[in-house]
Amino acid sequence: MFMLCICLYCTGLAFVWTNRTVLPPNGVMPFVAFLVLFLLGAMLYVHADAEYGNGRGQSSQRLSRRMPFSISSVLILLLFFLGWSYDLQTQELVAHPIDWLISKAEKQSNDWASQASVSQNLAECVQEYQRRYERHPPPGFDAWYRYATARNSVVIDDYDNMMEDLLPFWGISPAEIRLRTQQVISDSWNEVSEIIIRNGHAGLGPDFLPTHRWMLDGAINLVKDFSDYLPDMVIAFNLNDEPRVAVPYNDLQRLRDIGTGSPKHLRQTAKHNWSADRATTWHIPEDPGSTRPFEDHSRTNAFSAGTVACPPTSFAQRATTWDSSALCTSCAAPHSHGVFLSNWTLSASPCHQPDLRNLHGFYLSPAAFKPSHQLLPIFSQSKVHGYADILYPSPWNYMDKIYYNATVEHPDPPFADKHSTLFWRGATSEGVSRHGTWKGMTRQRLVHLANNLTTIPPSRSPTLPILLPNPQGKYTYQTLPHTTNPITALNLSLDIAIVDGIARAWDNDGAAQDAEFGFAPPTDFQDHWRYRYLMDVDGAAYSGRFLPFLQSRCVPFRAAIFRSWWDARLTAWKHFVPVDVRLHGLLSTLAYFTGMADPAGDGKGVVLTKGNAGAAEMIAEAGREWAGKVLRKEDMEIFMFRLLLEWGRLTDDRRDEIGFVA
Repeated sequence: MFMLCICLYCTGLAFVWTNRTVLPPNGVMPFVAFLVLFLLGAMLYVHADAEYGNGRGQSSQRLSRRMPFSISSVLILLLFFLGWSYDLQTQELVAHPIDWLISKAEKQSNDWASQASVSQNLAECVQEYQRRYERHPPPGFDAWYRYATARNSVVIDDYDNMMEDLLPFWGISPAEIRLRTQQVISDSWNEVSEIIIRNGHAGLGPDFLPTHRWMLDGAINLVKDFSDYLPDMVIAFNLNDEPRVAVPYNDLQRLRDIGTGSPKHLRQTAKHNWSADRATTWHIPEDPGSTRPFEDHSRTNAFSAGTVACPPTSFAQRATTWDSSALCTSCAAPHSHGVFLSNWTLSASPCHQPDLRNLHGFYLSPAAFKPSHQLLPIFSQSKVHGYADILYPSPWNYMDKIYYNATVEHPDPPFADKHSTLFWRGATSEGVSRHGTWKGMTRQRLVHLANNLTTIPPSRSPTLPILLPNPQGKYTYQTLPHTTNPITALNLSLDIAIVDGIARAWDNDGAAQDAEFGFAPPTDFQDHWRYRYLMDVDGAAYSGRFLPFLQSRCVPFRAAIFRSWWDARLTAWKHFVPVDVRLHGLLSTLAYFTGMADPAGDGKGVVLTKGNAGAAEMIAEAGREWAGKVLRKEDMEIFMFRLLLEWGRLTDDRRDEIGFVA
């Protein structure tokens, strides 16, 4: 029974720990719950001890002998818990979490870079490929290696994200992949168009949407310098911003298990050449057909369409958050350190975040969303977690639809000479608002936060506490005095606005947003470089401006659930500042870099916390330098070259026989 008491005690500790909040504590329920469990365990122990003694007529003697030990044990455990619980409740920190996050990111970035290019020659590169993926590289791998090294690529070996995208397709036959490709391009309603590789030349298919020709032309330009090395194939490109393929969890796991490499693949003798008759195996429809493997879910809540890829036991599959006005701290906790985002990869997963259903335009009401739950060979520029689209470098960036171009007229001054401003301009393009759904969209919430958060009425509970040092030098979550404007207390300005007017709104939602927001005139994109801090937020898909932001001397603050081909190459807190899409940690994050001063009192301002502008400048320079090494146009070509070699093998009827061996 003593062990039962200990078990109940440990259960209480676990309950308090798992119910700790990413915000300051606002109640004593975890403490009360633990005391109830603890006292119950103690009572059961004493009662059982007495009953055990009664059975032998020794109750009083046993209790008399054991009472000092029992009382001592109870007091020791209780004192231990009280001290530990007090520490949890006060949440005092000896150092700022961002200091630790930056230090951790430095190590993670260095570790990734060192393993991303361990091979020194072609033979070593082949061996490293075999070690990582337990297959031979595809035919043409030697040409790819020469292409990559001639362009000074610093990423030679790590293409894990690419291989993850392609792995499920090993679970279906090459003939089936080709058939599904034909199906998705057969009807213009599917909003998928193809590029055809024939005899080393890349060209447009017979049926494409003229409005998206720029995208297809960009993809052709992306491959033209190495198309001579590619086998005949057809590549299906998603013309929509939104991703298309969400395979149910169990189905996807089965396909991945089938496709996973193994030592037996390496024991097979690889043939270097592609199949000779590949062109005849691809059927290109001359006339639009009627095959439509997608369903149209545009302008409806898309959350459940994607969470089919989550494990059946996940919160997204089992739970629903009904109160969209309340912050779900348990949803944010797995990827957070306090209010600060600590795991950028995990933060994009909806599987532990059922509240994302109401926090992003893509989930709330996507403008053009035609998904499928069948594994289809769709190449997309970006996707959210759970989708099985194949990522490729975006023509938007490759074709310089938006780009970094500092000039004398639009200079990019040193960090210290920039305006201390968090700057954002954009449109309400994240999703189509209807029935008030705009109130949950990230862009609109950002503008509202920046322009409407003033004083907090005393009658209301604080909603945005900020991590600040106390007089003892430790950090605690504090709420500014009710007379203080949290925005003006920051040692920077917020210049965040919607451009021109409201887009993508139905019924009365346009008028409601007109009444809520002020609007700013269009800004020359090159004017961004005047500001130290640039906010980057998803639109209908990934933000095309993030790459130019990285290339500048500014610090990108990124709030996003969409991921692109290069995400594995960047490290949050090393190359950019990550922000949870809930935005609950934005002010504390800004306070770390800029400092805060309470203007109350003598009018001179009381310093609440000093800023760390040096850390901000370090992130800006690290992002700029790294982008210049791994996110160049040459890197896009290198990635696409290797991707299409892999795709060529996947669609070859002899794919288990062919490969490259040094």
